[in-house]
Amino acid sequence: MVDMIEKIKPLNDYILIRRIEAANTTRGGIVLPDTAKEKPREGVVLALGDGKLLDDGRRLKFQVEVENRILFSSYAGTEIKVEGEDLLLIREDEVLAIVQ
Repeated sequence: MVDMIEKIKPLNDYILIRRIEAANTTRGGIVLPDTAKEKPREGVVLALGDGKLLDDGRRLKFQVEVENRILFSSYAGTEIKVEGEDLLLIREDEVLAIVQ
């Protein structure tokens, strides 16, 4: 059976990502409850659209690639649930950096 995530193809300049979960404890060893945690702002690129459509009909090439680790703002994109997994669809211009 083909994984449902592999069947999702973002449109235009959208990127499908999986958030990388934040740590459950602080550096000092204090366990954080779910209400105190911030949403992770780092993720892995799972799929790319075809690129932003320019006025002349050409497509702008993405600066990120599948499997890149990226940073994005806390409230970027649209959250979706696929087979019980929380994923995020964001536009390329919401990507802040690629983690090397």
